[in-house]
Amino acid sequence: MKKGKIIFLNRYQDKMVRGAETFIADLSNRLEGSFDIKILSGQDADSLNKVIEENPDIVVPMNGRLQSLKVFLGRFRRKYKIVSIGQSGIGRDLIWNIVIGRPNVFVALTSEMESWAKRWSWGVKIITIPNGVDTTKFIPKGGKIDFGLKRPVILSVGALVEEKGHKKTIEAVSETNYSLIIVGQGPLEESLRSFGRKKLGDRFKLTSFSHQSMPDVYRSADLFVLPSWGREAFGIVYIEALASGLPVVATRDSTRKEIVGEGGILINPDKIENISRAISAAFKVDWGNKPLIQAEKFSWKIIGQKYSDLFNSLLEE
Repeated sequence: MKKGKIIFLNRYQDKMVRGAETFIADLSNRLEGSFDIKILSGQDADSLNKVIEENPDIVVPMNGRLQSLKVFLGRFRRKYKIVSIGQSGIGRDLIWNIVIGRPNVFVALTSEMESWAKRWSWGVKIITIPNGVDTTKFIPKGGKIDFGLKRPVILSVGALVEEKGHKKTIEAVSETNYSLIIVGQGPLEESLRSFGRKKLGDRFKLTSFSHQSMPDVYRSADLFVLPSWGREAFGIVYIEALASGLPVVATRDSTRKEIVGEGGILINPDKIENISRAISAAFKVDWGNKPLIQAEKFSWKIIGQKYSDLFNSLLEE
C-alpha cells in the first residue's frame, strides 16, 4: 500500500538549531514509518516547482508569508492538502498564513492561539496540538557537563536576540550569588558576552552546543530561566528543561501557564527584581516530580500520535 507523502518546507533546516528546526526533525523521525516524509530546505523550500515535482499529498510550509501563498497557489497545479502550524506565534504572520495561505488545517500550539486563530479562520479548520519533547532523551539521569562554574548553576537557552530577555537574566542573576550559563547563537552574542562578564565575572559563560548534546546540558544545571517576550509562540526549551527535571522561571502569560504549569514560577519580567526574587524562591522549593509530570503532557509519544491522526484524516478525505 502506497504511503501518503508529506513535505515539510523550512528554508533554515540543518542551517540553524531553533524550535522550528527541532520540531521538524523530531516530528519527521516519528512519522517516517507511517508516511513518506521529505524536507525541503534552503532555496528548495521556497520553490513551488520543487514542491510540484515531489507530487505530495500534504504540504507543511513552516516559514509562512510568501511561502504560504506559493503553496496555496500550487494547489491549482497539483491537488494536495496544506497544514499550517503556528510556530510564528500570535500576530500578523498567523493572520496571513490563515487568511492568505488558506490551509486545510491550521495547528495552534496553545488554547490561546486557537481562540485567536478562530477569529480569522473563515472556514479553515483550527485544532490545537502543542510542540513535543522526547521524554526518553531529555531525562534527569545521564551524562553531565562540567561548565567550570560555581554551583548552583542557572541555565538559559535560546537565540541571542532581544526577545529572549537574556540581558534581563544576566542582570537578575547579578543580584544573587548564583552562576549563569547562556546557550545559544545570534546577533547579540558579543554584546551579551561582554555584558555578562561585566556583571558576573567568572560566574558567567555564553556558549553553544549541538542539539545532540543538549540533554547533558540541561542535566548539568540546577534551574532554567528564560523571561521571553509574551508573543513567543511556544518555547520548546521550556519542556526540554522540565523533562530534564529542572524547575523553570519564565514570563507570566497564558502560553507559559499552559507550558510550565506547576513546574516552575511565572513572573512579570518588566522589573529585574521580579526575576531575581523568583530565582531565589525557586531554590527554596522542593519541586519533587512536578517538572517531570508537567513535561509528560508534551511527550512525543502523545504529540506524534496526534499529528499521525491528523495527517491520516486528511489523506482519507
